[in-house]
Amino acid sequence: MIYPVILSGGVGSRLWPTSRALYPKQLLPLVSEKAMLLETAMRVTGQDFADPVIVSNDEHRFIIAQQMREAGIVPLAHILEPQGRNTAPAAAAAAAYVRSRDPKGVLLILPADHHIANVGAFHDAIAKGEALAQAGKLVTFGIVPSGPETGYGYIKRGQSLSTGDAYEVERFVEKPDAATAQRYLDEGGYDWNAGIFMFRADKIIEEMEVHCPEIAACAAEAVVKGARDLDFLRLDPASFSACPSDSIDYAVMEHTKSAAVVPVDMGWSDIGSWSALWEIGEKDEAGNVLSGDVIVEDTRNCFVRAESGLAAAIGVENLVIVDTGDVLLVASKDRVQDVKKVVERVAAAGRTEHHSHKRVHRPWGYYESINEGDRHQVKHLLVYPGAALSLQMHHHRAEHWVVVKGRAEVTVGEECRVLEENESVYIPVGTTHRLANPGEEPLSIIEVQSGSYLGEDDIVRFDDVYGREVKKPAAE
Repeated sequence: MIYPVILSGGVGSRLWPTSRALYPKQLLPLVSEKAMLLETAMRVTGQDFADPVIVSNDEHRFIIAQQMREAGIVPLAHILEPQGRNTAPAAAAAAAYVRSRDPKGVLLILPADHHIANVGAFHDAIAKGEALAQAGKLVTFGIVPSGPETGYGYIKRGQSLSTGDAYEVERFVEKPDAATAQRYLDEGGYDWNAGIFMFRADKIIEEMEVHCPEIAACAAEAVVKGARDLDFLRLDPASFSACPSDSIDYAVMEHTKSAAVVPVDMGWSDIGSWSALWEIGEKDEAGNVLSGDVIVEDTRNCFVRAESGLAAAIGVENLVIVDTGDVLLVASKDRVQDVKKVVERVAAAGRTEHHSHKRVHRPWGYYESINEGDRHQVKHLLVYPGAALSLQMHHHRAEHWVVVKGRAEVTVGEECRVLEENESVYIPVGTTHRLANPGEEPLSIIEVQSGSYLGEDDIVRFDDVYGREVKKPAAE
């Protein structure tokens, strides 16, 4: 059985301002109408695959759970990392989990944020990789290069294996300069390193015990000492944090004698920048890739994405233009790798635009700020069917809720009642309250806050159905 392991720990800062720490690129619909993580999961469903094992951080757990639920996918496990330690500890934890169920089960390690256009070629490569993995090989999938790319590491093919269309790995090569990349292309026998791996659970643990024993031991202990939290498996924080931070490539693949590479041409992209999205996007007759409400005039070879309102471009070429409503990015297409520098400056300035969008997702739904001013703020709240906010109170603000759509079950102090559309309720400062959606359709609320302080940390929880910390200030 193949156990897909989807690694969803990155923040995708090169795709800012659409991708942000609280809602990164793998959770967004960048290539199609489905989130990239969901597309990854849907590529590995069927009789040959077990339900996926997802490894993510704590902040994204409810967003991922909601996306999986809406797609009808029930993960075999959703493992929560207490902190990011790179791909080797994440893979080690997943391997320890799978080995406890199926020692010779084959893990397929997949980044959550890759695009694969030719799924048939992907499945053919997996079938070849599974045979090698069952035989004890540590398999990596090399992307047949389409040009002298300097943004990827390379894999040098070694001796051909008897299975055909697969090779021993002669060596891994760091990202080359342009001249070296061209030489690799001219010589042949080099593939891009996609960071997709396949191996038996017992075999990768055996290799890690030789090449990175501390990672193997700490990850295994983190699983054994982990705790169930609703549908999640929380790795033991002390054990996992003791893991050295390292990638699978550096920790194992560059040292093992059992590495094999399966070359594959499957229309792959790691969507590592806005220019990568332009390259794979559907272009108009002038070479533009347009997303959202966009009008262009005398504009060529541009990527324009409008997420809030109308965007218009006139007489420009080779630009990336992204409008998220609270941030406007304009960049030359050949300078998009420098977006990370802007993100660093935003963070250093103490701003929040690198961290969260105007729409902030919570396990019960989301809220979005509509207007803010002196001593007031207006938000739109959407509450999923059957969901409920925590039982809470505020020290500094009062709230007024107006039901726009759906039915709301409202607790204010000792009173609990149901509000229909166009009905409202007032919650005074310091009053315990809760909002819930008892219906089968999403509930929309307009919330008007007033008071001396309107920060999200002015919340004291008394009860929470999602297991979040209670009875002390915390962000709702």
